[in-house]
Amino acid sequence: MPVPLIIDCDPGHDDAIALMLAAADPAVDLLAVTTVAGNQTVEKTTLNARRVFTVAGITGVPLAAGCARPLVQPLTVADDVHGASGLDGPRFPAPAVDVVPEHAVELMHRVLTGHPEPVTLVPTGPLTNVALLLTRYPDVAAHIREIVFMGGSTERGNRTPAAEFNVHVDPEAADIVLTSGVPVTMCGLNVTHQALATPAVLARLEALDTELARTCVELLTYFASTYRRLWGFPAPPVHDPVAVARVIDPATVRCVDAHVAVELCGRYTRGATVVDLHRYTGRPVNAQVAVGLDADRFWDRVIAAVDALGRRAT
Repeated sequence: MPVPLIIDCDPGHDDAIALMLAAADPAVDLLAVTTVAGNQTVEKTTLNARRVFTVAGITGVPLAAGCARPLVQPLTVADDVHGASGLDGPRFPAPAVDVVPEHAVELMHRVLTGHPEPVTLVPTGPLTNVALLLTRYPDVAAHIREIVFMGGSTERGNRTPAAEFNVHVDPEAADIVLTSGVPVTMCGLNVTHQALATPAVLARLEALDTELARTCVELLTYFASTYRRLWGFPAPPVHDPVAVARVIDPATVRCVDAHVAVELCGRYTRGATVVDLHRYTGRPVNAQVAVGLDADRFWDRVIAAVDALGRRAT
């Protein structure tokens, strides 16, 4: 049976690919999508989600806008990576999909409590919405199968030397999720940097010869330009679909058990994920931590999803 799934996102080039993977792969049942401020303001990330729904032909999935700022600190966006729109590159048609008239947290709560079995949450942006859900509705934890989030790192960061962007934007929210007692899997930079959209990957997408595939190539080409300029990457890491792939096919993403803490006070390390891979602290395991990716298997799934959606749209 397909795994019931909610995606909480901040599109974002890699969020767009994650949405397509979740919408098309038969191993999951996408129940809802929610948006949060992160890569851009929540107004822009919500518009971008509507754009992705439209070009990918995603219908029948409720979409709701969520938190406009982190729990404690001011919002910082990633316009240097994703552009002024948050999804620079392609020229999108006017969105044909609108949001539902409720807050993302309320939509998540309604879907979770109304579903006959526990649901998996896949946050691919800052964890603000999910943290608010868990604190406002503590009993909802019983309805969550697991939380598989893209964020953090076992190594260094990409927004500060120590902190990955999603956790850096809202460290308090990440701390709430990791200490919630809900089963958590962290897909951090150490593994998502293995999901590179190489020229060979782009050639496979181009060969699909659909409008959607061409849009994906434009997205990833823009994303490649910012990663090359900012970090010298030869190809861009497509972070967010890794978390979706972990749910779809767990063997694609190898994980180990560890205790993960979020640094909230460090002068130079606020937002860092402190991953105790070698049990130095003796603290109990609170997460599965991704450490390896079968990149070929991953890209096969992503390209199959883009192919399926592209053909459906034509």
